[in-house]
Amino acid sequence: MIPVAEFKQFTEQQPAFKVLKPWWDVLAEYITIAMLMIGVFGCTLQITQDKIICLPNHTSADYVSQIICKEYTENPQATNASEEDQAITTAPPTSTREMSGLRNNLDLQQYSFINQMCYETALHWYAKYFPYLVVIHTLIFIICGNFWFKFPGTSSKIEHFISILGKCFDSPWTTRALSEVSGETTQEKTAERDISKTNFDETSPVTGDLPVPEKIVAETPSASVLELSLPAILDKKEEQQAKALFEKIRHFRAHAEDSDLVYRVYVSQTFFKVVKVAITLGYSLSLVGSFSFHHICRPGIKNLMGYSMFTCTHNLAFILEKLLLTYIVLVCVYAFLSAYALFWLFTSSLKVYSFDKNSEGPGFSDIPDVKNDFAFMLHMVDRYDTLYSRRFSVFLSAVSEGRLRELALNSEWPSEKLRQMINKDTKGRIELQLAMIPVIPKDVYELREIEVLKLELISSAKLVGAVSQLKSLSELHISHCSVKMDPDAFAFIRERLQVLHVRFTDMEELPSWMYSLKNLSQLHLSGNLNCSNNKSIRLHSLRGLSGLRSLSLTSNFSQLPSAVLDVAWQLSKLSIQNGDTELRSLGQLKRMNHLLVLQLCHCKLSRIPGALLGLTSLQCIDLTSNRLQLVDELGTLQRLRSLNILRLSHNAICRLPPSIELLRNLEELSISYNNLENLPISLFNLVRLRHLNVSYNRIRLIPPEVGHLTRLETLAIISNQISSLPRELFRCSRLRSLHVSSNQLSSLPSEIEKLPLLSSLDLMGNNLTELPQEIGNCLQLKKGGLDVEEHVLGTLPPEVRKKYL
Repeated sequence: MIPVAEFKQFTEQQPAFKVLKPWWDVLAEYITIAMLMIGVFGCTLQITQDKIICLPNHTSADYVSQIICKEYTENPQATNASEEDQAITTAPPTSTREMSGLRNNLDLQQYSFINQMCYETALHWYAKYFPYLVVIHTLIFIICGNFWFKFPGTSSKIEHFISILGKCFDSPWTTRALSEVSGETTQEKTAERDISKTNFDETSPVTGDLPVPEKIVAETPSASVLELSLPAILDKKEEQQAKALFEKIRHFRAHAEDSDLVYRVYVSQTFFKVVKVAITLGYSLSLVGSFSFHHICRPGIKNLMGYSMFTCTHNLAFILEKLLLTYIVLVCVYAFLSAYALFWLFTSSLKVYSFDKNSEGPGFSDIPDVKNDFAFMLHMVDRYDTLYSRRFSVFLSAVSEGRLRELALNSEWPSEKLRQMINKDTKGRIELQLAMIPVIPKDVYELREIEVLKLELISSAKLVGAVSQLKSLSELHISHCSVKMDPDAFAFIRERLQVLHVRFTDMEELPSWMYSLKNLSQLHLSGNLNCSNNKSIRLHSLRGLSGLRSLSLTSNFSQLPSAVLDVAWQLSKLSIQNGDTELRSLGQLKRMNHLLVLQLCHCKLSRIPGALLGLTSLQCIDLTSNRLQLVDELGTLQRLRSLNILRLSHNAICRLPPSIELLRNLEELSISYNNLENLPISLFNLVRLRHLNVSYNRIRLIPPEVGHLTRLETLAIISNQISSLPRELFRCSRLRSLHVSSNQLSSLPSEIEKLPLLSSLDLMGNNLTELPQEIGNCLQLKKGGLDVEEHVLGTLPPEVRKKYL
């Protein structure tokens, strides 16, 4: 015998599994319990009570004929009449006589034998096996309803999901995160709308065809999570548990979205239930009339018993018939539930789950849609209670994870540690650089002396209202991270920020609030702005930057972006580093009539753009790293009377035209890294020249006319083929820096003492064997200012050599 307890495991489920049972599965489970009780009750009755009771038939032939005809009409299978019985039914009726006290001469065992024989021959098969069929069908329904919980391919995934769901529901971080999301006030929403409206008004295009800027602050309720400053309620252990949950869910999501096995198993078991219940209901309805109280039995054992016909009574016919009707009603309800479940499965999109559409109340809206088995299980959870999916969403949100990291980060990065990271930049300003951390620590806002703030690779960077404490902040660097800010922070940044540097990989990393910084004077952008293959890559209008004067673009576009032309009239400096992408259509530069500094580097320019001639205010032209070879147009630049700086380094210039002398106001000329073999004498007519750099060419001789450059302060002729310095060079009494390393100098003229202001002298890489003692008369040339080989320096007298050691 198998104990009943052994069967318990087949229907036993963990209580937590109920969250994956929708209402139709729950109701179907109760119905199967009722059907199982009917089957067990019927089986108990058949086992404990007499099934059928039979007595010999002493009635007249006419009465027997009526009974047989009635029985044959109701149940033709139960009537197995022999030829002798048929003869009785056709015999003429005789007068009835009253019978009393007739002895049957049958003992108890003979009656039991007759009862057993008639039970097998006279009773309909459904009347005999109905309770057992009910039990079998019910067990099949129970197995079908729970098969996806037991199937090896789905049970582990479901158990893992249920386990994670329970931990998410009980996690303290879940309650905190949801309370912060629901804590967004109407005033904050109104402030966001006001800022967006302000942005639209100030950046409204004059022509009416420019794009409207994006909203400056986060549009979703989830963005408000970061701006709340609730006291920390999680201890270290709870934070670690929450972090582990985020990681576990990330891995589970990747695993669950790989396949839709759970969905297919549930659909298959539901479809099987529909087919099974249809078959069960079909044959059950057709056998409703199979239960009868009276039966005529002809067991064919007259020689043994002395009687050929017996009248039998089925004791359980009435109650079994009522149980059958009740069973049919329950099966009908079960069939409706199964059909409804199948209809829901095929009419709903259950392989995709969107938290925006399915979650009720405030929640995290930054969660991407989930798919396949993960989505299906979340849909099933929603049929139980949407609260579960809302609490689960806390651990699917990057905003929530960023907020958790912020809490942990705030404890790891106190103000003392941040203060140790403060340093000074090349301009002597106090700067703080934060890189590769999840969020901005809140203690940053306590460092009120910060002037430059650099943020790099911060996944959830956001500036809050406390940034207004940084009264000295004027420059902000953003590198490969999308920085958001709340209304109070934006109001402060909008008024105070002067310089903004943004390095980006895609356009989403460009902050939308950037276009409304009315007091911004310098904007530096570095990233892909080439829209030739992707029309969505483009800057929005910069008209909102009313204070912009300097614009620097490091990109790879083929023509000037329209956003640059929107502020063309107000720019005083334009710098373009174009990544060796050819820049065409430079005629639009004519619109920048207030431009003072123009840098066009790595633009594949083969000639000096003619559009520069119209920029009469230009003071500096930088055409470094292009493809210039012939620069005969230099003479035309004399129209630019304010031009005093010209940089043509890293090109392929082989000669300078004599017309260069027309640039009489030139103070700085850089033509290093070219192919020059000589310098025209006309070059030395630029008497205002103060800085001259002709390094890394193939120059063999410096003309004596270099002595005309009486204002020259810096001369760099590094890495050329110069064998001697003209004595006229030392007439340039204002010379402070002389760099002649990597040449072929064999001696240094003693006239070097005529350079009283000389403070930097580079002689490395020459053929010098000694230095003139007169070098000691250069009073400004001190330790660290002279760069020469040690053996050459050793030729100087000890008292002179001591100055440079």
